[in-house]
Amino acid sequence: MNFIKCEKLEKSMAELQFSIDAEAFKGAVADVFKKEGKKYAVPGFRKGKAPRALIEKMYGADVFTYDAINELFPAAYEAAVKEAGIEPVGRPEVSVDNASETEGVTLTVKVAIKPEVKVGNYNGLTVEKTVHTVTDEAVDAELKRVQERNARELTREGAAENGDIVDIDFEGFVDGKAFEGGKAEHYNLTLGSGSFIPGFEDQIVGHSAGEEFDVNVTFPEEYQAAELAGKAATFKIKLHEVKYKELPALDDELAKDCSEYDTLDEFKESIRKNNQEQLDKQDDLAVENALVDQVIESMEAEIPQAMYDTRMDEMVNDFAFRVEQQGLRLEDYLKYMGQTIDQFRASFMPQAEKQVKIRLALEAVAAAENIEASEEEVAAEIERIADQYKMEEDKVRELVNVDDLKKDLAINKAIDFIKSHANIVEKAAETEKTEDAE
Repeated sequence: MNFIKCEKLEKSMAELQFSIDAEAFKGAVADVFKKEGKKYAVPGFRKGKAPRALIEKMYGADVFTYDAINELFPAAYEAAVKEAGIEPVGRPEVSVDNASETEGVTLTVKVAIKPEVKVGNYNGLTVEKTVHTVTDEAVDAELKRVQERNARELTREGAAENGDIVDIDFEGFVDGKAFEGGKAEHYNLTLGSGSFIPGFEDQIVGHSAGEEFDVNVTFPEEYQAAELAGKAATFKIKLHEVKYKELPALDDELAKDCSEYDTLDEFKESIRKNNQEQLDKQDDLAVENALVDQVIESMEAEIPQAMYDTRMDEMVNDFAFRVEQQGLRLEDYLKYMGQTIDQFRASFMPQAEKQVKIRLALEAVAAAENIEASEEEVAAEIERIADQYKMEEDKVRELVNVDDLKKDLAINKAIDFIKSHANIVEKAAETEKTEDAE
């Protein structure tokens, strides 16, 4: 590769020109002919036996040219980018200025590059921190959830009550005709959960196991199935079984069964401590977000659309991976949601724009303050990842890009720097009044 020039254009674009020498290009064309020549039919020759000159005469002198350029381009482009000192953030647009085996190849590439970023004041920012404290009500609510998780289900003799779990068959009819999706057998429904349309669950309350009866309801005007919206419906119900939950007593025995503690008081204290740690993390994160927002507001940069596009693509791919882990293809998910891939992708734009700006701003702070991740910090992070995913550290190093990992750690340190130099004004969170107004 012979570097010619690099010109920076408006809107964080660059035009790069470089050449590939004749000898390298000639060799690449010969290699392409060896691999691809057999594809071309020439009268009088068996496939793969025709001379190169005849193939070029029949199919064009440049028949092997562009494949040869494609073979050479990646390494040459990477070397030119390195020499130019730019950081591409999008796909290059390539133009072939000239290509011959006697003079070599000259290429012009237009590509979006990482913008120059200027950040305003990030040292000594002021932010308000709302400090939340765990309430007794929050601890009691967590204990209630523990009781719910450890409740026994017992058969109720007699009429169903709100909160009971019923086993029912049902079939729905509108204007005397059964409708699609309105039938199920042995469906478990918690009465009072609001799982069904208004009025459905209320009309099961008071009935006993073994009864068959009708439930009359009206679908909401905004119901998702347009053909049923606002329609009166009758559901024929067969009630198989009624169960209720028996909560365990809130005592030391529950603490022993559900935790590492011997007494209920110790268990409650551990709940309070864990919840407080979570609240503290949330409060700290809110401070960090407020500080970063201030840094972004002062940032000056011409950010190319390619950076947003790349982040949106990453977010779509991440989402697709998550739904596939649940056995659902992204295409099927989008059909269910009534969205096109373009609409779905565009929905990530605000989030992608914010994330790109955050990263650029924090990279600029890290550069200004000479913040870097040490080898010890990188090693510690690799060890953390290995422990989290139960992997060998050598395997982690094979899978992660260490340079990207260093950048991520430097960004985290930049946040810590901004936070440690900020003026954080604390105020207690307002507690909700639970007593009835007199």
